[in-house]
This record gives sequence, C-alpha cells and structure tokens, in this order.
Amino acid sequence: MAIKRVALLTAGGFAPCLSTTVADLIQKYNFMDPTIEVIGYRYGYEGLLRGDSLVMDHDARIHAEWLKSMGGSPIGNSRVKLTNTQDLIDRGLIEEGQNALQVAAEQLTKDHVDVLHTIGGDDTNSTAADLATYLYDNNYDLTVVGIPKSIDNDIYPIRQSLGTATAAEEGARYAQHVIGECKSSPRMLIIHEMMGRDCGYLAARTTYTYHEWVKSQKWVPSAGLAREPWDVHALYIPELELDVAEEAERLRVIMDRVGTVNIFLSESAGLDAVVASKRAAGETVARDAFGHIRLDTVNPGQWFATHFSYRLGAQKVLVEKSGYFSRAWKSNAEDLELIDRVTTLAVRCGLERLSGVVGEDEEADNMLSLIDFRRLKGGKPFNIHTPWFRGLIDEIGQRFRPRHDSEVPPTMQK
Repeated sequence: MAIKRVALLTAGGFAPCLSTTVADLIQKYNFMDPTIEVIGYRYGYEGLLRGDSLVMDHDARIHAEWLKSMGGSPIGNSRVKLTNTQDLIDRGLIEEGQNALQVAAEQLTKDHVDVLHTIGGDDTNSTAADLATYLYDNNYDLTVVGIPKSIDNDIYPIRQSLGTATAAEEGARYAQHVIGECKSSPRMLIIHEMMGRDCGYLAARTTYTYHEWVKSQKWVPSAGLAREPWDVHALYIPELELDVAEEAERLRVIMDRVGTVNIFLSESAGLDAVVASKRAAGETVARDAFGHIRLDTVNPGQWFATHFSYRLGAQKVLVEKSGYFSRAWKSNAEDLELIDRVTTLAVRCGLERLSGVVGEDEEADNMLSLIDFRRLKGGKPFNIHTPWFRGLIDEIGQRFRPRHDSEVPPTMQK
C-alpha cells in the first residue's frame, strides 16, 4: 500500500546527527515521491502525545540541505518513556486511566501517519519497540522505523551510532583549548570530563583523537613548548578498574616532573564510588524517566578533582566538561557518510512498510540492515581490547586493568 504521510521525531540527548538525519529523510522522501507529506513531532514523544507537530512544507523541502549546517535538532528532543505511566501523568502528558501507547497510536491515526521514524538512542528505540508492538497487536496499520543515534555508542548490536564520530572529534577540539591552561599554575591539575552513561567509548575515542593531535604537533622544548604538559596522563572509563591510591602515586611523579597532570574522564568512571559517597552524605541521587542516574547532578569530575588534588599537591584545579560542546554540533564527514547510508535504507524500509531499526549489525559482519526491535538494548560496553585503545593506554603509561563485569561478549570482539 502506498504511503501518504511520514512522521519524524528526535528524542533523548542531543547528538551531532539529528539535524542531518532529519534533512536526509525529508530530502529522500521528497525525491522518491514528492506527494508524500512529512511532519515532525516537536520535542519527541512529548509532541506525539500532545499532538504538537509541524508540516514540512515546500520551503522546508527545497531548503532541507540547510539543516545540515547546524547542530542540535530542528524539531526538538525530550526524554519520555511511554510505559512510565506515573511520570507521564505527573508531567501532564496523559490523564489518569489513559494508556500512553494508545494515546500515541490514536494521535498517529488522527494525523494520518503511515510511517513513523524515531531518531534516538536505546531508550528512544526501546520506546519505539513498545509502540510498534502495541500498534501491531492492536491492528493499527502503521510502520515504525528507528534510526540509532548516541554519542555513547552503547547500543547492542549497532557497530557505530550516528553522531559518535563527530562528538569524539569535537571533544578533542575542546580539549585543545582547555589544556592550553596547562601552565597557568606551577602545579596544575586539569580534568576533562566527557559524557558516557554506561560506556567509555566516547571518552576513549576523544582521548585517542586528542592524543594523536598532540603527537602530530611541532614541539620546541628549549623554548618551553614541550609535548608532555600538553599530553594525556590518565584516562578513566567504566570498563577499567581504578585504584585511586595507586594512580595518585603514579600521577604525583608526573606532577613533580612536568608541573601539570591532564586526566581524561568518562562521567560514568568510578560512578559507584561517587554515588556511594553522596548517599553517605545524605544526598538524594536524581534519576530520569528511564530510571537512569542523572549524571549531570552527580558531578563526577569534581569528585575526582577532590580526591586527586591534595594527593598530587595541585595548586590549581580545572574541571571542564565537553559534553554539551560536542553533542550539539553539526555532523562531520564520517557521520555524514554513515547517516546517508542509514537514511537511504530507512526510507526504503518505510516505503516497503517494514518495521525495525536500521544500523550496522555487529552480529552480521557489520552489515547495514533492518534489525528487529527486540534485539536492541543499551549498556553495550566499549571493547577495551580494540588495538587503538590498547596502544593509547600503553603510550600514556597507565596500567591496563579490565573490569570483568564489563567485558565485551565474544560476538562483539570482531
């Protein structure tokens, strides 16, 4: 059956792919069949529940390319879980006794939507899976095609999420500015905190990219421009065990010799210890609608700064976070290429009325394919046995000590 109307929504945290993905979908549907209408729900699933949408008119279609020059999301994001009934009632998105999945299904029907594209991470697409199941079980003639974005790159079985490559590149660029402060004090401690709820991929890739930049620069030690004050001295991610006392001893030697220590940190590294200390102090740890700890309220970078500064004898401490800087920028060349391939298949699946998530399947030799919603889940750890990562850890002189509970399954170690 020919489709007449397609709906788009972006949800979860920002990633440097949302504007480009929206633009590509508009352009490709317009190319395939200019009679197909495209709408966008404002602020993700919240807009769907409220029936708040905008129509991509002629102007939007012919100028969609302009969206690729900007970051963020042109139609807006929110964090909404359609099966978290009490949260939805508290936020005024549904009323007592309503089923949010039914409300969403009825709104899609009211808006004459044939195909819904959900652009988001594991939470967005797990919600899409719930919606797709409800639609199928209740005989709604609607197709849901998910597109995986996540700067964390933590979605099973997706090889690389949209936006990850740009976020790492921008995080490294941010670090170049921050670590320019390395000689602003005789004993300087700089902590660069990066996003990553359960996975250290972004922190690892950002650090690697920055370290490679340092290696490519020209240094004049006799003029005071030496490499070591600018380089990475430690990288902490959740997949590696961390002994604070042991690391402090190692880093104290660097501080004494170099005059600065630069720590790159995933926000979820050592999270258990950070949360435990806050609870011991009587503090409440906030969680989002999906039950995840709100890392923006925990402030891991400051916790590490407190625990390392006196051990290293730091005179000045600088904690900087690159997350919001890196996640809201426009797509780089690597992401543009990946987004083009993913949206091409997503549109084809939409036209053929096939539901699922489009991505490179790690369990099928990284083939770009339509993946069953039921196979998707979050929390995929970073494969620390990746050669470029092992080389990075060796070069910065840090001990490689894996956490056994975060090892990547053999099927993911290709």
